[in-house]
Amino acid sequence: MATRMETNTILEVEALIKSFGGVTALMDVNLKVPKGGIKAVIGPNGAGKTTLFNIITGTLAPTEGQVKFNGGIISGLKSHQIAALGISRTFQTVELFDNMTVLENVLTGQHLHCSSIFMACGLSLPMIRRQERGMIAKAEKILAFIGLGHKADAMADSLPLGERKILEIGRALATDPQLICLDEPAAGLNETETEAAARLIQAIKAKGITVLLVEHDMHIIMNISDEIMVLNYGEKIADGTPTEIQCNPKVIEAYLGDSECAFI
Repeated sequence: MATRMETNTILEVEALIKSFGGVTALMDVNLKVPKGGIKAVIGPNGAGKTTLFNIITGTLAPTEGQVKFNGGIISGLKSHQIAALGISRTFQTVELFDNMTVLENVLTGQHLHCSSIFMACGLSLPMIRRQERGMIAKAEKILAFIGLGHKADAMADSLPLGERKILEIGRALATDPQLICLDEPAAGLNETETEAAARLIQAIKAKGITVLLVEHDMHIIMNISDEIMVLNYGEKIADGTPTEIQCNPKVIEAYLGDSECAFI
């Protein structure tokens, strides 16, 4: 089981409130994500986890509060601006380009850093061809890292769900993120696929990329997370190491309806 790390904070959420009409999805949420670790956000369905991700990555604007990345305020920025700063994400529902190959899907993740390719795509200049070769080499390296190198030329829609989720992580890695936000990467996967996803997340951490993880599979959460924050009805009810979270009475009650210590 992972342990708490004393490191610098890469992401900080301060006094975050998000309301939709008369419904408050997040209420005064504070979050710190240590650089270089795996921070998990858990909670029952409807707790506000994906809303939190959407605010961090710029899909939604907060009603109140702010988000800081590497010390700078990013709340209010557009999604592409936040991505360019070094935050990437995946989604609960896999969002791939099904009419493209596996390799091409990863290549699309590099567009933030390779705009000259698209501006001069019809010129076939030597510089552009070199940059294209570099992009392809990088995409192939990412595919090897995530275990899909042998399927580079396969169409994305031909992959089983487990590999589709892995491919989406690969595309997110192609943006060269400092922080990657993974929204339920193991949802719908079988045991073998879940274990592969967990190993990949740990490998991403080993590369020095910070991981912010939303996941319902408690086996993954408790075994790979350095720290865990728990949301319930939009409010933070706990924040600590896996050991601290396992026996927190508020957490147990939120999940099981009682206050007995259990491996949730």
